[in-house]
Amino acid sequence: MSDIQRRQFLATSAALALPAVSPLAMAQERRFNPQPGEWRTFEFTTRVEILKPEGTTRVWLPIPSVDASYQQSLESTWSGNAANARMASDDKYGAKMLVADFAPTESKPFVELTSRVRTQNRATDWAQKVAVKEDTATLKYWTQATELMPTDGIVKQTAQDVTKGAKTDYDKARMLFDWVVDNTHREPKVRGCGVGDIKAMLETGNMGGKCGDINALFVGLCRSVGVPARDVYGIRLVPSKFGYKELSGNPANLARAQHCRAEVFLSQHGWVAMDPADVGKVMRLETPEWLKTTKHNVVAPVNKALFGGWEGNWMAFNTAHDVALPGSKGPRLGFFMYPNAENASGRLDSLEPDQFKYQITAKEIVA
Repeated sequence: MSDIQRRQFLATSAALALPAVSPLAMAQERRFNPQPGEWRTFEFTTRVEILKPEGTTRVWLPIPSVDASYQQSLESTWSGNAANARMASDDKYGAKMLVADFAPTESKPFVELTSRVRTQNRATDWAQKVAVKEDTATLKYWTQATELMPTDGIVKQTAQDVTKGAKTDYDKARMLFDWVVDNTHREPKVRGCGVGDIKAMLETGNMGGKCGDINALFVGLCRSVGVPARDVYGIRLVPSKFGYKELSGNPANLARAQHCRAEVFLSQHGWVAMDPADVGKVMRLETPEWLKTTKHNVVAPVNKALFGGWEGNWMAFNTAHDVALPGSKGPRLGFFMYPNAENASGRLDSLEPDQFKYQITAKEIVA
């Protein structure tokens, strides 16, 4: 055997001796660690066209209503052929919106809303513990039940079982976050962001859903055991700086980029960011294989960071539930982060492009 043949034989033998390694196992270690500090400014535009107008048409578009440590909601302007338009808000949560009315004679109703926001990453330093003061009435407000988020019955019993032995509000939030991640899953077939009927999820055992279901479940469970919590409804604007495609928005086409997150109030940390639904989304969709463990190198950094933080490539609209749209003849909305419209036939389906067409785009404003 020649030297060349001998080297080829040894190389082949060594390769055959190695255990099989899947492409996922060969993936480089992933990083996801958003930290506050850098503010980013975005301008985003929503354009709505009513393709089949019938009688008087009215459109409601969400406007950023949140001003907090992670977001500054700036100015909004509109254009279009509405007979009249006005800024309004719901009467309970203060969710801002543009209300545009179109005359029955308008054959091609359209409206365009442009808003600016500034956002930054969030991350909680768990080592820093201080007593955080918050108005008692405010905290009680964020433990109340909503139409789709009861805090008694099976919801409360489940939360009590999960948090048995917990000594602090942090312990309760941690246990509930982990339980939601472990017991729910992302279901791509669910329309939009889901419905958020958490009682039905627990009663039927159908724990698949999207952010409007999974984060609502987390919030409802927290509220039922006395931990103030709220859903925060918004939209992803641009790609993640950490390379996660499922945690990104395509600024050229954001019509399906709506995403709700969650916050809990912890006595030693204040309002803290949470997002168990995005952990499930990464597990189900980030790789070709459905990852079933949070210890996988793709999932682990996301699971760690989204308990206490989130990335500022997303902006918030509001924290509203059971929203009664001003002037609407239709039912209240479980949440408000999609454009809505009504005509003589009633409420249009905001997820049905044949009747209700809208485009959302964004761009980052760099000084």
